[in-house]
Amino acid sequence: MVSRANQNRIVTGAHYGLMDWLAQRVTAAVMAVYMVLLAAVLIVAAPQDYAAWKAIFTQPVFRIATLLFLLSLYWHAWIGMRDIFMDYIHPVAIRLTLQIGVILSLVVYTIWSVQILWG
Repeated sequence: MVSRANQNRIVTGAHYGLMDWLAQRVTAAVMAVYMVLLAAVLIVAAPQDYAAWKAIFTQPVFRIATLLFLLSLYWHAWIGMRDIFMDYIHPVAIRLTLQIGVILSLVVYTIWSVQILWG
């Protein structure tokens, strides 16, 4: 038998739950590994000028690692901002406007990151 409280319950949201929780943890781990890698590179071969910095980032492995770091950062930021908006911005129009703004910003940042790394 279904109780009256369960009949009147309105379920909202998209129920991302476990997948977003896992994505936050994986992206955080990717960013942490990259930071350790970057720290090791800076300790071993501390760049003193622009040419030295450029030499580090011309290595394909380091470019790919940097892009993976940035993509993880953007995905991590999206999940966090989306959750904040869903929790604290209740008017749907305002929440969607803010979410679209964040999405557009992150897409621009992604394109800009690729341009910087391979431009």
